[in-house]
Amino acid sequence: MGALTNARDTAEVMNGGKQLVLPVKGKTTIYQGALVALDADGYAIPGKKAAGLTAAGRAEETLENTGGDGELVIRVARGVFIYANASAAANKVTAAHVLKPCYIQDDQTVTALATGASVAGLVVRVDENGVAVEIGTGLTAPAAST
Repeated sequence: MGALTNARDTAEVMNGGKQLVLPVKGKTTIYQGALVALDADGYAIPGKKAAGLTAAGRAEETLENTGGDGELVIRVARGVFIYANASAAANKVTAAHVLKPCYIQDDQTVTALATGASVAGLVVRVDENGVAVEIGTGLTAPAAST
């Protein structure tokens, strides 16, 4: 398709793409509030420490896909969400990480340790409540090599 030569009615994704509906990996349970990631095949899974995942957002419902890949879909929100901080002192996200990437440790925890992990999102705030992470706004920082 070539460049425009006339006006175009370009459709807008409702709600600015803050809500997604994603196919879920087969034999997978995702709990409401979980950090959701996409695997290499584009299926939603609970966040976990692994290279090559793409953080998608927060699960808006609990869903158990007992069937095959993509048989069910889950609603996922993109935005800023508070997740637990890593328990190991050396891996904790600190104020020094604000406006820098943090990494997925599991479906409710983020870490400063990049090795063998995927980017969760951008750190917005760190306090006694946890780590406020901006997810789904186009952060493309690569994970460290394993």
